[in-house]
Order: sequence, then C-alpha cells, then structure tokens
Amino acid sequence: MVQRQIVARGVKNRRVLLAMRTLPRHLFVPEAYSDYAYDDCPLPIGFGQTISQPFMVAYMLEALFLTGSEHVMEVGTGSGYQTALLSMLADTVVSIERIAPLALRAERLLHELNISNARIMIGDGYNGFSAGAPFDAILVSAAPTFVPPILAGQLNEDGGRMILPMGDFGAQSLVRITRNGDDLMVEDLMEVAFVPMIQGLSDLE
Repeated sequence: MVQRQIVARGVKNRRVLLAMRTLPRHLFVPEAYSDYAYDDCPLPIGFGQTISQPFMVAYMLEALFLTGSEHVMEVGTGSGYQTALLSMLADTVVSIERIAPLALRAERLLHELNISNARIMIGDGYNGFSAGAPFDAILVSAAPTFVPPILAGQLNEDGGRMILPMGDFGAQSLVRITRNGDDLMVEDLMEVAFVPMIQGLSDLE
C-alpha cells in the first residue's frame, strides 16, 4: 500500500510513511471490507461515512508539516484511523466526531491499541474545542463550503495550519490555511471529493 499508492504518488515525509507502514489499516474498517482495507479507495464505515483512501490520508498528514511536538485537533474522527496516525506524528491529539456510535467505536479501538495521547470527543466540529485551543494544526475530514471561523480562530497565531476540503460535492478543493496573527494565508492543494461537513450533533444511535 505505502510503496505503490503513496510513495509512487509523491508523498515523501519519512515519519508519515513509517506511521502508515506501522498501523494496521484493516483494524479500522468493517470486517466485511477487510479484504479491501489496503486498496486505493475509500471504504464505508457505517452511518453514511467513509475511511479515506490511503493516499489522501498520507497527503493530508504530510501537508500539516508535523514534527512531533504539536497539539493537534482533528474534526471528523470517523473510524479513528487518521486519529491513530496523528497520535504517532504529534504530541497530543483531540478528535471531534458528531456521530456518537463512531466516536465510541473509535475510542474503544484506540484503547485496545494502547494509544494514550489522543482524546475523542462527541461534538459539533464547526465549534472545535475552545478549551484546548490554540492548536498548532487542525485536520478536517469533511467538506464545509466556507472556512469555519471558529476553527480558524482556534489555530495558533504563530504559524498554526489547517488542512480541509472545501466546496460543494463535485467541486471541492483541498486547502491549507496558515495563520499569522489575524492573517490567514490560503493555499489550494488539489481537487478532492469528501462527504459534506454537517453542523450539529447526529441523532444516530
């Protein structure tokens, strides 16, 4: 997976590649899809959500420029796969998931893997986690149509960066936002296709 899908498409960060070689992706997909866990495609994880294709996960992680000392927030825990990778690449991780069953399932799996520096919370990703701010990096795994101002405001003022897909489905771009004081620099990285970012908590149980 790493060599053919990720390295071959230009991802070079050694820490990202090592983390993805180390973490078993099949543990994070439903058993019915375990045979496809290492394929170059997103997979359903229930509740209308997916685990992103391995290349996209690696690309987004590399684009955050993590060195290991960062305090990171993830919006959209999903399966917990990206959360676990972030825990290997940063100092501390707070992950927010609006669908309670997904959050609880991911939390159990991270506990089974003895991951202790990642905290999963049930909440509205548009609100972030003000009590934990500022964050050195924020990774958003669903697509809003605009930059959520609360999330931008929770970035570290001295070079905090956020990676997120933006736009309506069929016309989305992956962007990197870097904060310096009150200024936000926005970079377009590539065209993408993510599930929409929905406001509020889910009533799914």
